[in-house]
Parts: sequence; structure tokens; C-alpha cells
Amino acid sequence: MAEDLSALHDNLIQLSETVQEFLAKAQYIPEEGTNVSVKSILESLLPRKALEGRRISEDLIQGELKDFSLCCAALASAQGSNHTSLSWIPKDLSVMAVSAFEELSKAFSANLNAGKSTRIVELGLDCSLVSDEKKLVVELMPLVMPLLKESIKESSIDHSDDCDEVLAASARAPLAYAVVAVYQFRWFVTQVEQPHLGKLCSLVIPCALTALDHWSPVVKGQGMITLIHLGKNMKAAEFSPYEDVILDTCCQNIVSSDEIWHLVVEMSVLLVTCIHGTNPRSSWYERILNEMLNHLERQPKNKDRYIAWLQHIEPLFCGAGLVLLAHFRRIFPLFFQWMHTDNDQTLLLVLKRVYTVMKLTWIRNTPFVERLVDELAVTYKEAALKRAREEVRANVIQILVLLQQCKGLQFEAAWNKHRDDPNLTTISPSLTTRTAATLLLNDHDGAEGFWSFGFLRRHRVKECRVDSRI
Repeated sequence: MAEDLSALHDNLIQLSETVQEFLAKAQYIPEEGTNVSVKSILESLLPRKALEGRRISEDLIQGELKDFSLCCAALASAQGSNHTSLSWIPKDLSVMAVSAFEELSKAFSANLNAGKSTRIVELGLDCSLVSDEKKLVVELMPLVMPLLKESIKESSIDHSDDCDEVLAASARAPLAYAVVAVYQFRWFVTQVEQPHLGKLCSLVIPCALTALDHWSPVVKGQGMITLIHLGKNMKAAEFSPYEDVILDTCCQNIVSSDEIWHLVVEMSVLLVTCIHGTNPRSSWYERILNEMLNHLERQPKNKDRYIAWLQHIEPLFCGAGLVLLAHFRRIFPLFFQWMHTDNDQTLLLVLKRVYTVMKLTWIRNTPFVERLVDELAVTYKEAALKRAREEVRANVIQILVLLQQCKGLQFEAAWNKHRDDPNLTTISPSLTTRTAATLLLNDHDGAEGFWSFGFLRRHRVKECRVDSRI
């Protein structure tokens, strides 16, 4: 056992010296207005060679493994960061830190027989299923998660402060501490995937919620990325103890700044569909969708916001299904505004979402049929000046055909005003395949709702996951 510890320690010191050499060469300029040196903090985490005759104990090894891993996590997570606390770290140093950590993890597994680690077993994981490269991460989770959570919390807003909340929070602890901690946290969590991550949720989720409760968009953003990773790698049942507090936090963060709004939308959609995917009548679907629509209605011309929403909202639409009918009066006016964007790809996103909403709801009981036909006709003509005109027009025709199928003579009445428009003649062949019998069926009193409802039940599951009870 002593020989194993000594060999592991020698390996750790060797890797630490390599990291130290690269780290020393990195150019670092401390942030203005602060006496915090992130580089010095990271250097202090690297273990040094033990004094001659010093006993290499298991506690010493554990502490040095933790510190070295935290240093590697900060360096590795810096890739792509534009925050001054970490943007000074060069890519080759980040790559080298990842390599050093993986090598140490393999040495840890080999020298300490980590397959029988008490800590991993206590977490409920099957060690034989955890790769050698990941065993050290899992082993350290119970040690590093509370430390990182506390570092993030130190500069969070204390609502008992009477003065400026952000200034008061920054005075208690520099923001740089929270930024480094949340990047370390995100890196540790994203190293673990299913089926192991669910066993670690009691360690990970409280720290993620602390990050989302922080005032800094940078800290919030990393917390959101972490929760997105959880949503992709955990089952609904594994969220059960935390589902309400997680979704409530999503709602509260929908008002986040532009730089992270795409993350809060992706996170909220992913988590509500993961947790309540089979229950579209869950109040969380309505709360989250209403919060997003409130924000979009306040800034309907904010391209960054509505493009992010259009990119990520599809799973929520599919999960909500017929419940979307209750939101038509808010959704369609936004769609109509965005249909006339100058960006081809954004227009295609709008048209695809319109089609999804129609497919899921069969656009029943809505006053927007005539307006929708008019807007689609204008969009079709405007497409003549666009590079993606063929794709735009194909999407418009697809919507019109579905609209004709589900609204029958109501659609025909709305389309009559455009039927003789010379710029729309290429649409006509696509709209003349329906039989008079089908039109009469749709126009028959009470038949439209029954016919469209049956069609929806037969066809919606092929493309979207919707509550089977509807």
C-alpha cells in the first residue's frame, strides 16, 4: 500500500511540475481594480515535491489530488472563455491540463485499485462501468462540489444588505473567485455522463442552483450550461427531488441579459420537457411559455432573443401539444412580425415553427386563419428577392396545404382574394388536390373538430412527442 501511494505521489508531482512549467510561461495581467491574481491562485494549487523523509499519507495524497484536479479543471475549462479571469490561459495550456488530468486519473485507478473505492461505491455507482479516465472525477465529486458551491455563494447577493446589492456582494468576495469556481464546476460535471450522472445529482444540483442565483451573467451562464448537460444525461425520475425548484429557477432566469438568454431558453425547454414530457397539462409548461412570451412581447424586435427562442422552442411545442391553443393570441402576432425578417434562415425558422404549431393543434378555434393566409401570401411574394427563395416558398406551400386540409371552406374563403394574383399562380397546383367531399366534410357543422382531432391523433406522434392521453 505504501509503495502504491508513493508511486502515485511521484506521478502526481511529475505531472504537477509539467503543468507548473507551462503555467509559468503564460502571460497574465491582473484585472484592473482588483488585487486578485488568478494565476497565483492556480499555481498555489499545484503540489510540490515532498521534503526528504516526509511520510506520504493517504490524507496527503487525497488533498493534493483534489488541489491538482481543481487547477486542471480551471485551465481546461478556460477554452472558449472570454472573461478576463480565464481568457489569458492559452489553448495549449488547456489541452495539456486535460491530458495531465487523464493521465493522473489512470494512475489513480491503477495504483489505488479505484474500482473498489469506498467513495465511488457510496455514491451508488458501479465502478466497473466507470472508465479509468473518469474515476478520479467521480471520486473527487463529494470533496470539490461543496467547496465550489461555497466559492460561488460568497459573492452572491445577500438580500439583507440595505446598500447596493451587487457592490455589497463584490465587497464580500471578488467576482473572480466565483468565475473560476463556476468554470471548474462546469468542467467537473460535464466530464460525467449517463448513466452515472444521476447518482451525483444531490451533489451537483445544489451547486448549479447556487450559480443560477448569482448576479453575474458569466456565473449564471456556466450554471445553465451545466444544467443543460444534466438535462441531456439524466432521467426524469432522477430530477424528482429537485424538479420544482429547478423549474422555478428557470422561470426566474428568463429575464436574464441578452448574452445568456439563448442558454436560459435552451435550459428551460430541455428541463421542462425532460421532467414533464408526458404531461403537457403540467402548470410548468404554461408558466415557462408565458414567461418567455412576456419577454418576447416586450422586445419583439430583439433579433438575438427571438432567434434563440425559435431555435430551441420546438421540443416545448411538441410537449405541450394541443395546450398551445390557449397561447395562440400571443404566439401568432409574434410569428406575423418575424415573417418579414431580412434574414433567410430566421424566416425559415419562423415558418417551421408555424407548421409545427399547426400540425400539433390543427389550428382549431382561432381567428387568425385569414391573417395567416394573408401573411403567407406576402411572404411567398417577398421570397422572390431572397437567396433561399425556393426553400422559403416550399415551406409556405407546405403550411398552406395543411391549412387547407384542416380549415376547408374557411381557408378557401380566405384564399379567394389571392387566387388571381399573378405572383401566386405557382401555388395553385398544390392547392387543387383536395376533393369537394373533403371540403364539405370540413365545413359540416361540428365535423371539422372531429375530423381534425382524429387526423391529429393518427399523425402527430410520427414527428413530435406529445401526451398520448390527448
